[in-house]
Amino acid sequence: MLFKLLALPISAPLAGVAWIGEKIHETALAQLNDPAEIRRKLIALEAKLDAGEIAEAEFEALEDELIQRLKTAASMMRQE
Repeated sequence: MLFKLLALPISAPLAGVAWIGEKIHETALAQLNDPAEIRRKLIALEAKLDAGEIAEAEFEALEDELIQRLKTAASMMRQE
């Protein structure tokens, strides 16, 4: 108990930094796995293809990656 009190000036800020890091990580994962955001990226990707900004091969590779992320996000939502 005494050690906790003496270490408080050091341990409290470290705990706060750890908590902030955890919250940032959770927010980043939520954004990365947000199905609506992934769908928006798919639509934007298709618009780039239609505008001739990217090649068909690049489009297919990026589309596959986004579809995989969408499947992963759906799977994670079912598990919750």
